[in-house]
Amino acid sequence: MNYILFDGDERDNLLPLTYTRPVADLRVGILTIREKWEKYLGFTTTTLTEDYLREKFPLVEAEINLMINASFCPSEKLVDLCRSIKPREAIYYEGQLLAFVTVEGEEPVIEDYKRIEFNGDLIHISYPWDIFSKNDKALRDDFKLITDGRESQVLSDTNRCLNPENIFIEEGAEVEFAILNAKDAPIYIGKDAKILENVSVRGGLALCEGAVIKMGAKVYGATTIGPYSTLGGEVKNVVLAGYSNKGHEGYLGNSVLGEWCNLGADTNNSNLKNNYSEVKAWSYSEGKFISTGLQFCGLIMGDHSKAGINTMFNTGTVVGVSANIFGSGFPRNIIPSFSWGGASKTVTYRTNKAIETAKLVTIRKGIEFTEIDERIFEYIFEESSQYRKD
Repeated sequence: MNYILFDGDERDNLLPLTYTRPVADLRVGILTIREKWEKYLGFTTTTLTEDYLREKFPLVEAEINLMINASFCPSEKLVDLCRSIKPREAIYYEGQLLAFVTVEGEEPVIEDYKRIEFNGDLIHISYPWDIFSKNDKALRDDFKLITDGRESQVLSDTNRCLNPENIFIEEGAEVEFAILNAKDAPIYIGKDAKILENVSVRGGLALCEGAVIKMGAKVYGATTIGPYSTLGGEVKNVVLAGYSNKGHEGYLGNSVLGEWCNLGADTNNSNLKNNYSEVKAWSYSEGKFISTGLQFCGLIMGDHSKAGINTMFNTGTVVGVSANIFGSGFPRNIIPSFSWGGASKTVTYRTNKAIETAKLVTIRKGIEFTEIDERIFEYIFEESSQYRKD
């Protein structure tokens, strides 16, 4: 069987995070959705995604393919069911198409397929705010999946720990003079990750490979710090996808940052409205602000976006790809991709300048911003032009 993760209808709901990646490569918990499926299946996967992303995320088809809706995180029960389905059968969950089998040379007509209903609990990522609001469950599931049957590295006795059996440390990680409370949720510290002195962590926490928590930081769960990211200040229920920096003082809560983002010193966000009502946030798929159904919802930021020092983000702010935000006051609750400015005024951030910056940023981590990445930037620039005024 060949395994393909497809974007599905949820892809547009998940913008701006899916401007630069397939749904499968969103991170929730410790792993990306793709990494979860591959861990369960024991096989690699490819992706059926938007045309402009396929050069970077190519599709591989075989004679028989299992197509899986990438917005669903796997479980052992679901994976067992997926392995058992046959051609012209489809799995549904609460009325939504979850998986089906295709055969080379046959055009799939899903409506004619035998319908199989999956009964059980699943994590379904439909909107950006699902990533942080469902991160606790995803982190617990990933912790069990990754650590089952394995032995943690020994934690230095300079640390103070609560429930150390719920803390797992990978090879090469460094943790000294920290307070780690894993009483209520697990703490995972990835390969070569670092927790510096005087850090206080209240699990759950996923500190992924090469990531760093700087001295004196205060971390409340459920928080994920993606690979090679840097964290400082105070955070609660935050997901940094990877290669992003919130390295200084300031509060970030109930938020998701994509890759290659940077928040300047003393950047803060609001995650609760003064009247305690449900937070609304911009939906690209509906073209309007919609209710998140959440009382706590902070910042959603697409890849390569930056905020200058002392930036203030209001409740439920959505920032697109490669925006540069600075200045006094609260900027708008929707900041289009390739915007440059703040509360008083924004202008268009031209792609040649944005690409120039992206190259400088990625090379610092030893990663090349390729011509493929440039073409993706140019496509997003055109696709998002309707949201910019100039």
